[in-house]
Amino acid sequence: MLWKPREPSPWAWVDVSQLQAAAPLHPVAVQCQEAQVVVTVHRDLFGTGRLVKAAELTLGSAACLPVAQSAAESTVTFVAGLHECGSTLQMTPDSLTYKTILSYKPTPGNLVIVRTNTAVVPIECHYPRKSNVSSNAIRPTWAPFHSTLSAEERLMFSLRLMNDDWSTERLSNGFQLGESLHLQADVASGDHVPLRLFVDDCVATLSPDRNSSPRYAFIDLSGCLVDGRSDDTTSAFISPRPRQETLQFVVDAFKFAGDDRNLIYITCHLKVSPADQAPNPLNKACSFNKASSLLGEVRDLMLARAFSELRKLLLAMDKE
Repeated sequence: MLWKPREPSPWAWVDVSQLQAAAPLHPVAVQCQEAQVVVTVHRDLFGTGRLVKAAELTLGSAACLPVAQSAAESTVTFVAGLHECGSTLQMTPDSLTYKTILSYKPTPGNLVIVRTNTAVVPIECHYPRKSNVSSNAIRPTWAPFHSTLSAEERLMFSLRLMNDDWSTERLSNGFQLGESLHLQADVASGDHVPLRLFVDDCVATLSPDRNSSPRYAFIDLSGCLVDGRSDDTTSAFISPRPRQETLQFVVDAFKFAGDDRNLIYITCHLKVSPADQAPNPLNKACSFNKASSLLGEVRDLMLARAFSELRKLLLAMDKE
């Protein structure tokens, strides 16, 4: 049975302190949808009974105009893509935050005076940056493997078992020890700014609870495929990526020692960062390169010997 942990939904933050509205209803309503933000503004913006003009309201630094008006409800509606109308993106460890502003700028009625103040309403849409995806149980004759976490107004993450050439999803259920799993993680970014996907960690367990025991973390340390450190494995990330929002990796089949159960659950923690942000210690996809490790040891030994010879030379020069 597929196990899906509950994930926080996107949420909006609106600061209406400048409006000092006396109206019982909130004058600005925001919906943070999967690829766009919808802002509905009541034209009784200040709660005084005086309706502002739709043309005096704009969204974002690009001053986008409303796309719809409702005379019956005295509202205007803005609809904009998350990176449109001059919005800005801020990334935190837990969320992607899109920031914009609703601006009200009254025009002088007689070109000399106005009867309301200008106002700026900051608006933020917060989207969870991380998500867990879990598998249907996998067996060393391993069960069908497919999981997609999708929800309205959220990034959509998926983790799939692929055939050996990565062209299609794998249909066969069976795995034997000695074979390799070809796993592909994806995120559907929609109209978000371009995103790069990372697999923060993956654990194998004998139950849907990722914290149960026994457990084996084969991806750990914020994106390192630590299973590849063993001398008898070829586990590694595939490089280069087919695209920034996809990450592929190969893991040699395994089972838990001393346990005859043939049902294994895999849960992976996926996250994204802006595609134009360079990988860093917290956002990376690193494989263990045994050849590089050996070369690194030889290089370190040669550097140590060179340093020792240089030190001897400097001491000899001092004596002269």
